[in-house]
Amino acid sequence: MISRQKPFLIFLTPKEKYLSTALHDKDIREPLFEFLETSYGKVRIIEEKTMGRSRADVVMVLSECLVGIEIKSDADTYQRLAGQIKDYDRYYDYNIVVVGTTHALHIGEHVPAHWGIITVEYVDERFDFYFLKKPEPNPNIKLSKKLEILWRPELAIIQERTGMPKYKEKSKSFVIKKIEEAVPSKISLSQLNAHISDILFERDYNTVKETLAEYRKSELQKAIDTEDDPRKKLELIMEKASRKKAFRKRKKRF
Repeated sequence: MISRQKPFLIFLTPKEKYLSTALHDKDIREPLFEFLETSYGKVRIIEEKTMGRSRADVVMVLSECLVGIEIKSDADTYQRLAGQIKDYDRYYDYNIVVVGTTHALHIGEHVPAHWGIITVEYVDERFDFYFLKKPEPNPNIKLSKKLEILWRPELAIIQERTGMPKYKEKSKSFVIKKIEEAVPSKISLSQLNAHISDILFERDYNTVKETLAEYRKSELQKAIDTEDDPRKKLELIMEKASRKKAFRKRKKRF
């Protein structure tokens, strides 16, 4: 569970003394990540994650949950916050807003009661982070939205672990619906949450294109091997050849 933390200080090197006392998003991020890692131990930080019509500044992956984090620096306003809150609340188990001193006194009036609040100050050449309010479980989360964060091959890992059919011809949204229906008969919600976190801990953004291509190639080959209708089998073989040709063209361009 997310618990209240003591103040956390980061001292800066002489090269970092140019920072103003008015903090901006780019100033806050790296010290914030160090604070989160120190506070929670094993974490993975994912930045700028699309969620509906908004974009999460930070997603913190913990072993049992996902935490959405919105940064409101001294230079930011509350103009878009209401819409952002709705999106954060659909995707993440917990949500936290990180604010500079400009917003610290009034931020509680702008976020729901279940949101956590971290304040940050830059004084005497150091960052000072503090949990003004710890986050509580988000009552508005939609499991389908949380599952959307996973890639199609990552959903296949959950299908395999829970003994579900592969649904190789079906869309991502279809598979997400089937995984939802498997809770709690085939898998408990806590187990599913742990699987999601485990998969995100292992995600490699450097090989995303290869991962997706390999998954599609594997599923297509399986379809070819199991197809009994000669006409459909030929169509699948031609599709595989077309994909292979397109892939070779892309490689030549690079």
